[in-house]
Amino acid sequence: MKKNTEDLGGSAFFKALKPHRFRRGPALATVVAFAVSALVVTGLMGSDGGIHRNLREFEAGKVAERDVTAEMSVSFIDEEATELRLAALERLVPAVFKYDHAAGEEMRTTYNGFINLVEDLFEKATSLETYQFAVHAKFPGTFSNETLTVLFNASGRDDFGIYGLSVLEHLIAMGIFALPAAGLELYNPDMVELLHNSGSRTEREKIPVDQILTKPNVREEVGRFVSGGDYPAAYGAVASELLYPFIRENVFFSWEDTERRLAEVRVNLNPVKKEIQRGEQIIRKGFIITPEDMVKLQALKVSLPGRDPRIIIGNILLLLLIYGLFVFLGGRRTIGRILAPREVYFLSALVLLYFIGVTLARDINFSIRDFPMAIVIPTALVVMLPSILLGFRMAVALAVALPLGAFFIGAFDSFSYIFALTSGVVASYVLHGAERRMDLVKAGFVIAIAHSIAAVVILLLQKSPPAEYPIILFLAAFNGIGSGMLVLGFLPPLEHVLNAVTVFRLIELSDLNSPILKRLFTVAPGTYSHSVMVANLAESACQEIGANALLARVGAYYHDIGKMEQPDYFVENQTAYNKHADIAPRLSATVIRSHVKLGLEKARSLGLPQEVMDIIAEHHGNSVISWFYHEALKRESQVNMEDFTYPGRPPRSRESAVVMLADVTEAAVRTLKKPNASKLEKFIQELIMAKVEHGQLTESELTFRDLETIKNAFVRVLAGYYHSRIEYPKFSPKEIPVPGGGGA
Repeated sequence: MKKNTEDLGGSAFFKALKPHRFRRGPALATVVAFAVSALVVTGLMGSDGGIHRNLREFEAGKVAERDVTAEMSVSFIDEEATELRLAALERLVPAVFKYDHAAGEEMRTTYNGFINLVEDLFEKATSLETYQFAVHAKFPGTFSNETLTVLFNASGRDDFGIYGLSVLEHLIAMGIFALPAAGLELYNPDMVELLHNSGSRTEREKIPVDQILTKPNVREEVGRFVSGGDYPAAYGAVASELLYPFIRENVFFSWEDTERRLAEVRVNLNPVKKEIQRGEQIIRKGFIITPEDMVKLQALKVSLPGRDPRIIIGNILLLLLIYGLFVFLGGRRTIGRILAPREVYFLSALVLLYFIGVTLARDINFSIRDFPMAIVIPTALVVMLPSILLGFRMAVALAVALPLGAFFIGAFDSFSYIFALTSGVVASYVLHGAERRMDLVKAGFVIAIAHSIAAVVILLLQKSPPAEYPIILFLAAFNGIGSGMLVLGFLPPLEHVLNAVTVFRLIELSDLNSPILKRLFTVAPGTYSHSVMVANLAESACQEIGANALLARVGAYYHDIGKMEQPDYFVENQTAYNKHADIAPRLSATVIRSHVKLGLEKARSLGLPQEVMDIIAEHHGNSVISWFYHEALKRESQVNMEDFTYPGRPPRSRESAVVMLADVTEAAVRTLKKPNASKLEKFIQELIMAKVEHGQLTESELTFRDLETIKNAFVRVLAGYYHSRIEYPKFSPKEIPVPGGGGA
């Protein structure tokens, strides 16, 4: 039994993450399938696709001896064009110069020293000769006597110092560049960059090369600045000669900052990418091979799976993720049970064959330009088989994971992925509610319609010419119909190999005209009648609680087939004589208990599904055969209860538990005299609670709400079966009216 409320704590989450019990066979099958898939999709076992059988046969300037067509869309980096782009971007990087504040301060200091000296001499009213000697003594070889004479005799000479300081500040601010002897030709020919560092801030200024101020053209800049300013003509005549001796370079080339700018360009470089479309003819037979053709050919070679180690690692990790997903999904939390070893083998083989198929199909050349590769891959078939054999949830996982895996390993382009995903998802849903094998054919037509719609969408997106529509639509529809037909052919042998409990097989097993059930009717008619009634009860109850009603019906039909060996020892087959009256209770219990074991042996020989055999083994659980046990207690002082206990186990599924309850209910209700609805309800409630109290439902997934629903279903069926009939009046033969006869 389980509670009606869900576990609100974290235990359910960690329980879901708990790995399944290790099973060597299934684990080995999964590892082998993964290893082979990895070898195939990485190209280590596959071909090169026929494109690059021998690249040495192609050489630029030679005439091509065969055609080469791109089998998939490829995006590649044009290394030569990228190098050209990098070289151009590097030439656009300006040479970086840094402003030296110390050099500017040195110019101010020395110039102020000269001005202070001259002003002091002017205040002392010295003679021209004394003035000249004093300046030469302080600044030897700096000024000519003619320059000093002009300054000495100029009107307004007392303001020349202030004028000169303003001009000097202008020069310092502009910056006097110290150009290196060589190297600037490697950078931007029209622009340089000047860095101003002021505290924690760095300002960048772009300066045209033709506006750079260097020491040789300082005189020209001084004349231009003075003539354009509010300076007297007398100062303009001597300004450049007075300032030039104090000029120093204060802007210097920074190799480190320039290299840093170049490094930024290299890091931020966008490589030149080019596209090769699937179906594009790279090499044409009979034409001269150009260098551009060789670049594309090399790009195709590099794009092949398995060539790049990063692609190998990525593909392997992707496959590991997909196989890990299937291992995680193949458990009780997802599909309601743990996959049997045979089912794991089947699933591993199916996934392996799919990846091998898409990898090989990728290497086939098709003449149709807009051919989506997935149109020749029976994805619907690969999904429909697990949908029937393993359940809907596993089919949905395959429908999503397989096309996605094929896309990421490069076997599918985006359009093929769309087509395969549509095929898989529709195939996983279309079989919902299918009960006849003919429904598989109908499902194939539904998938064909979905394929056709997906193909039209793809053709429209590809802007394909109208001439390609008919063949693409035909192949798309044929894929869907063919998948349905193939499922119809593959399903019967797979059902028997996997011993799968599919709807179709259950329907076949539910045929009361099957040889085993006809023999049960012949040798044990009471057991046969009992089994049919149990089946009606179990089916009705399972429909109410949402369990597998068909499985419960089939399990009920076969749950007592072990009684065929000794039918006369079971009360439903006895008439006037009870064979247990002549044997000891212990022996009677042994005979009764044996029908479970005999039923399992017969079920195995018939090849019944495991779920049906579980119902046979569990329909009595491990309960005690109470009547014979109490009889033994009357006759013996010591009785081992295990000798009177059924050898089965308590039911572990809802269907098995329902069959157990239906079995005990049908047998016990026969003892009621004149049963009605109220009697049946009370009696069945006691029977169900007895099973609960004896722990026979502890391992099932039934809730107390389910038990109430089951009880009501049993009451409804049995009340209809035991309904009261009208008591017809009795007539003597003479009193029976003759049709058409006369009367008084």
